[in-house]
Amino acid sequence: MLLRTANKLLPLTARQGVNTMSKNRKDEHIQLARKFYSTKENDFDRVRFIPNALPEIDIQHTNISTEFLGLSFSRPFYINALTGGSAKALEINKMLGEVAGKTGVLIASGSVVAALKDDTLIPSFRSLREANPNGRIFANINANTSVEMAIRAIQITQADGLQIHLNVAQELIMPEGERSFSSWRKNIQQIIQQIQLPIIVKEVGCGMSRETIEELFAIGVKAVDISGVGGTNFVAIENERRSEKELTHFENWGLSTVESLLESQKMQRKMTILASGGVRNGMDIAKSLALGAKGVGISGAILKILTEKGVNATIEWMLQLEEELHILFTLLGVRTIEELQNKSELLFDNSLRNFCLDRGIEIKNFSQKI
Repeated sequence: MLLRTANKLLPLTARQGVNTMSKNRKDEHIQLARKFYSTKENDFDRVRFIPNALPEIDIQHTNISTEFLGLSFSRPFYINALTGGSAKALEINKMLGEVAGKTGVLIASGSVVAALKDDTLIPSFRSLREANPNGRIFANINANTSVEMAIRAIQITQADGLQIHLNVAQELIMPEGERSFSSWRKNIQQIIQQIQLPIIVKEVGCGMSRETIEELFAIGVKAVDISGVGGTNFVAIENERRSEKELTHFENWGLSTVESLLESQKMQRKMTILASGGVRNGMDIAKSLALGAKGVGISGAILKILTEKGVNATIEWMLQLEEELHILFTLLGVRTIEELQNKSELLFDNSLRNFCLDRGIEIKNFSQKI
């Protein structure tokens, strides 16, 4: 059986130098994520709120706090999985930990799998906890991880919970990526059954269909981050790392964040839906919440601000997000996220209307709530 790399075919057993490639890959991911970061139009721009010119509410009475998986947060956004596994990543994680500690938001580590293979990489992940001793941290692993290694990842990061990522498209485009996914469902189910901590299963930027969400629920998953197309594009990043860069036609694979939230509608009363992918500002966060998300993850925008302007500028930007949400809640005349979801009305452009029509999603549920 053969594994196709960027340059040649190698046997699947030819994995020499994996740890070295992993270290280099982490730095490449940081560089390419910054290169490909964009504030260009995405599906959030195809959703509009119906305004309320008589909101009958004072801004100081708005409450943007949220709860999920038994955890409470004063802000409904969090720092999503970013990096780890290199000296550069260690420094970035120190800064991310400081930002999370000073803002009180949840933070997820980058994939700890590299440190599970190479103990010398552990400090690059542990720096998150060192910089954020009292905050909530989730350790990130892939779905190919055993229960034992999942527990080890939690120990390495001293985490409060676990984030299991699904990244089939990334792995298939990645020159040295995995080619076997048949054990993922079983691994997730075993982790859910044996680890008594909050657990989130997330995509990495290709979104989730209704069928995927239902299947995850059926094996015991209580929370998913649908992480749709529109933000950091790991398929594009991995294609850039290929010598011929020949797989650009896969770069739009998947469902957008908005489409994935629409797909999740029937499951929102049964499990926690979180959103990420292409979130650029408070408006995008509010739209995600209005579409049913309990919390919203941000990664690309934070990485760009942090690496270009530093910790203080990143904290100021996150405080700006908070202010934007209070403004939006006031404009809509809603006091809480629950009221936002139950009372705010949304309009979709024709592409999203057609998507809803094709997938049997009732549009009037969003545009006519009163």
